Amino acid sequence: MDTTSWVWVVVGIVVVVLIVLLLTGRRRKAIQQKRDESHREKAAEIRQKAQNIELDARENEVRATRARADAEQAQVEAARLKQEAEQKAAAASSLREDVASHSRKADAIDPDVPSDRDARTDARTDDARTGDTRIAQTEDDRMGDARMGDARTDDARTAGTGDIRTDRDAGTTDVRTDRDNPRSGI
Repeated sequence: MDTTSWVWVVVGIVVVVLIVLLLTGRRRKAIQQKRDESHREKAAEIRQKAQNIELDARENEVRATRARADAEQAQVEAARLKQEAEQKAAAASSLREDVASHSRKADAIDPDVPSDRDARTDARTDDARTGDTRIAQTEDDRMGDARMGDARTDDARTAGTGDIRTDRDAGTTDVRTDRDNPRSGI
């Protein structure tokens, strides 16, 4: 082969390399454009989400502000109701005092209601009467307790297992169980 043919071969190779480089450059540009477009779409989606989140945050702030205002309103209402309740309680107390005052005045005027002087005299008379009755009852109780003590003593003796102690002043009988026989007595 002569030199002109070598020149044409080299020129052909250079042209093919240039065509390949040109095609790969275009391909790279197309890929880059697709990548850029994808990134733009993702960025737009992220921006849209951020705007939605911002709107939600604003709504939440407005709700929080309303809740604070409602809470403050409730506190004011509670304070007002408390003050009103205290006023009504004071009025009720005043009315009770008026009722008690009127009742005392009516009792002072009414001849059927015993006065303090009459009540003291009646109490002394009642104490004197009940004192005589108490003395008579005490003697009767001692006699009855003595009879009951005798009956308890007889019951314990028939059982044969108990230790019996009688308190004569009080008129009671104490039955204690035998340590060897725990079922005996009470």
